Amino acid sequence: MFVGTGSDVGKSVINAGFCRIFKQDGFTPAPFKAQNMSLNSFPTADGLEIGRAQAVQAEACGVSCRVEMNPILLKPTGYMNSQIVLNGKPWANKSAKEYFNGTDRDFLFAEAMKSFVRLEEEFNPIVVEGAGSISEVNLWEKDITNMRIAVEKNAATFLIADIDKGGVFGSLYGTMQLLPEAE
Repeated sequence: MFVGTGSDVGKSVINAGFCRIFKQDGFTPAPFKAQNMSLNSFPTADGLEIGRAQAVQAEACGVSCRVEMNPILLKPTGYMNSQIVLNGKPWANKSAKEYFNGTDRDFLFAEAMKSFVRLEEEFNPIVVEGAGSISEVNLWEKDITNMRIAVEKNAATFLIADIDKGGVFGSLYGTMQLLPEAE
């Protein structure tokens, strides 16, 4: 699993790279990102929607993209509003507040884990991508895509940071210091 000190630190590209490396080494990898936010979706062969990054990662794995690779997609529709695509189909339109405070996170996590299990039945390894920063303590209670998955699946987890943004050592150190001991 590749997690980050923030958004746009290179998780998607690194994930795709490892998907290709595993494929070249004779494994049958598949990408997974429980929840992605992207206006740019990609249609699966059966007409469902996933995030474009997971489609690229599937290509790196040499497999067709499937909805299980990105079961929850948030597609912005305006300022602080998004369409929630669940298992490839539009499910709801919500404001950020409604989504984070009024949506059953355990239900969404369970849906994501069902997708993960379906992938596990066919692929090995599952190359997991986190979202944003793992040290956003204000979001931990609602997290369904970062360390909750790492803990649930006992995943080897690698922290990604971008040195070009500046403050990389503080970001790395601060992220590690904020994590609970179990993580």
